[in-house]
Amino acid sequence: MKKLISLVLVAFAASTAYAADDCTARAAEKKLAGAAKTSFMKKCEADTGAAASPEASACEGKAREKKLAGAAKNSFVKKCVADTQVGAK
Repeated sequence: MKKLISLVLVAFAASTAYAADDCTARAAEKKLAGAAKTSFMKKCEADTGAAASPEASACEGKAREKKLAGAAKNSFVKKCVADTQVGAK
């Protein structure tokens, strides 16, 4: 079980690194600088990182089943991922 968790964490780290490169490229395309670039990078990495994790994908599916949207969906997915990560330890 520990090996599986380790593999998931390594895969997540690799996808996060790729996401950072992708977000940097997209910020450069938009010619962002300063606070606008910082804000864009933070949101882009959060969106890409969340979507890449298997826990988030499972939680997104549960949110769709419950027909949640907007803030309710975001809150549900965030809590679901946190609960899943605590349960995995």
